Amino acid sequence: MNSDDAVIRLEAAGVAFDGRRALEAVTVALDQRRIGVIGSNGSGKSTFARLLNGLVAADSGTVRVHGLDPVRQGKELRRRVGFVFSNPDVQIVMPTVGEDVAFTLRGQGLTREEIAARVTEALDQLGLASLREVSAFTLSGGQKQLLALAAVLVSRPSLVIADEPTALLDAVNSRIISGHLLDDPAHQVVLVTHDLRLAARCDVVLRFSGGRLVEAGEPDAVIDAYEREYA
Repeated sequence: MNSDDAVIRLEAAGVAFDGRRALEAVTVALDQRRIGVIGSNGSGKSTFARLLNGLVAADSGTVRVHGLDPVRQGKELRRRVGFVFSNPDVQIVMPTVGEDVAFTLRGQGLTREEIAARVTEALDQLGLASLREVSAFTLSGGQKQLLALAAVLVSRPSLVIADEPTALLDAVNSRIISGHLLDDPAHQVVLVTHDLRLAARCDVVLRFSGGRLVEAGEPDAVIDAYEREYA
């Protein structure tokens, strides 16, 4: 296995939007399985997350995710990386729950039987099996977020990037979603969150402020510094 197969590596990476620097000179190498990302609104944490699968392109420095350039090798990278947004409505594209999960597997060279089996596995994993034929657009907010996650996990990604996936959820659904993200050893996860309890469950936490990575390290220490700064 290549030494970069589970490494996220940025070297002096920067991003600008309309002349405003959203990220500046971010340098970090990450091989931990659970990576938490915290910071106030506008700190750059969501831009960092979007860099990792090519939703945003760096205008300076380099970005490599599991050995791949998210821009030049975006198609290949997106086969390995799943992205979960805070609002699941932006991810649901097909009429029924089962069809929406199956949509992720299009173009991957799988037979109809293989797709059906993978969809069944993903729906069972997320507790959605009984809703397979139900309209995806009539689900509750928590069920929609579970569906969005199922549609990501069905492709068996090596990395899942989740940008505030529990922001719109109640405590019960937040616990379910975070459990699937953080407790599954099958994938590495980058979790952008304002919920410091979730960040504390990660193996490493990155803290952004003013578009810069100001701290990266052991979760309790990074979170404590963040809380003291904004106390």
